[in-house]
Amino acid sequence: MHDPRESEVRRLVREAVDRALGSESAPAAPPTAPDPRADRRVAVGADHGGFELKEALKQYIVEELGWEVRDCGTHSADAVDYPDYAAAVAREVAAGRCARGIVVDAAGIGSAMAANKIAGVRCALCHDDRTVVNGREHNDANVLSLGARTVNRGLAQRLVRLFLTTPFAGGRHERRVQKIMALERGSGG
Repeated sequence: MHDPRESEVRRLVREAVDRALGSESAPAAPPTAPDPRADRRVAVGADHGGFELKEALKQYIVEELGWEVRDCGTHSADAVDYPDYAAAVAREVAAGRCARGIVVDAAGIGSAMAANKIAGVRCALCHDDRTVVNGREHNDANVLSLGARTVNRGLAQRLVRLFLTTPFAGGRHERRVQKIMALERGSGG
């Protein structure tokens, strides 16, 4: 007989409770994801400075949160350039192959800048609960940037959980997000 891991049991119980109570904390699917399985898929990427934290977060995302992970690299602590990995994550999200993305470098700043150059991406550099919730609820952030030297593993896990479970509030915020996207198309401001 199959002996489920404790984390899998916890995930299944959380999902059952969410279904039974109609929880609003369920992750929001992207409005136009071409791949229907992408609604619980997250792309992750890091440079050498974020490699160790990325590896820990991958395990947490799969085992504790029940999401599928698409690892966009890097795959070692050897020195690499963060824009390459941030762009790879952002492209997965922009193409609809993943609902969300997470990028990690030493400070999170450069990866956020690089990810935000990809059309359709709204990457938020976050360092506490408030910035994550605001990024999701108000800005419909679809990529989270973390600094491995600014957040510890436990805080990073909490931020990732919030990022993957906080829905976009819509309403008055929708107009503002549309204005951000218009700037990207060159038709705003």
